[in-house]
Amino acid sequence: MSGDQTAPPVSTIDPYEYLQIIQNSDGTIKRLYEIPSTPAAPDHNGSSPVITKDVTLNPNHNTWVRIFLPRQALDNTSTNNSVGNTKLPLIVYYHGGGFILLSADSTMNHDFCFNMALQLSAVVVSVEYRLAPEHRLPAAYHDSVEALHWIKSYHAGLRASTAVGDFEPLKIKGLILHHPFFGGSKRTESELRLVNAPVLPLCSTDLMWKLALPIGVDRDHEYCNPTVGGGFDHFDQIRELGWWVLVTGCDGDPLIDRQMELVEMLKKKGVKVEAQFNEGDYHGVELMDATKANALFVFLRHFLEKCC
Repeated sequence: MSGDQTAPPVSTIDPYEYLQIIQNSDGTIKRLYEIPSTPAAPDHNGSSPVITKDVTLNPNHNTWVRIFLPRQALDNTSTNNSVGNTKLPLIVYYHGGGFILLSADSTMNHDFCFNMALQLSAVVVSVEYRLAPEHRLPAAYHDSVEALHWIKSYHAGLRASTAVGDFEPLKIKGLILHHPFFGGSKRTESELRLVNAPVLPLCSTDLMWKLALPIGVDRDHEYCNPTVGGGFDHFDQIRELGWWVLVTGCDGDPLIDRQMELVEMLKKKGVKVEAQFNEGDYHGVELMDATKANALFVFLRHFLEKCC
């Protein structure tokens, strides 16, 4: 899937203007656009179908998680008169933004997780991780792993006022890669074709990786390009754990060739893979279009059934 060209193709877009950021002299960035945010809502009056609650993850890093709990879990608990009878799938969500933008409380991420919890009857835990370039990779990855340890060690915190049943034993069953963000030194056909795409143009992804990756490495680092050198050892670990992996994307996303390449590599490694690549959409469309999101949730429901 990779092309022969390594030099950036001609772009007509200013990536700093597109991302609405200014780089400061100390290497940090100023984010110019104030992204709408939504606070958590415990919903004491019982009017919301999903209850949300923020819990501190690591106060030293200012990281936290937002828990989305379907009210159905509370209603079932009340009916069954036992917290142990309510078993829900748990989805840990890591928001997009190229590791430099957005937050777990950004309205688009909040609404997506809210509706995912509602449509899938699942507990969703959205992770607020540290952003680059103030905290370059692997800081976000470390925060993501810390969130998993927190969930496993403090599963009682997911009860949101002791409402949800027993989550033990907690076992990871699968991985969902929703329009995953990859890169590489060699350009793919889709990157060349969509160099000036209105959503996620190539110059913006290049800049995101430049700001997010450790200083001194290129886009063929494993944090950016998981397929380089035949793939890394984590693929073998995923196979041995028996996880299912779901990869979603679309042909209007410059990253689609890299996503499809990952699917083929996972299959060769013996990993159980499902893939869905839609036509006519753009990167992250389900966060902007509720109809598209609902169609994705239907597909995710079938995937969860297969995993569990």
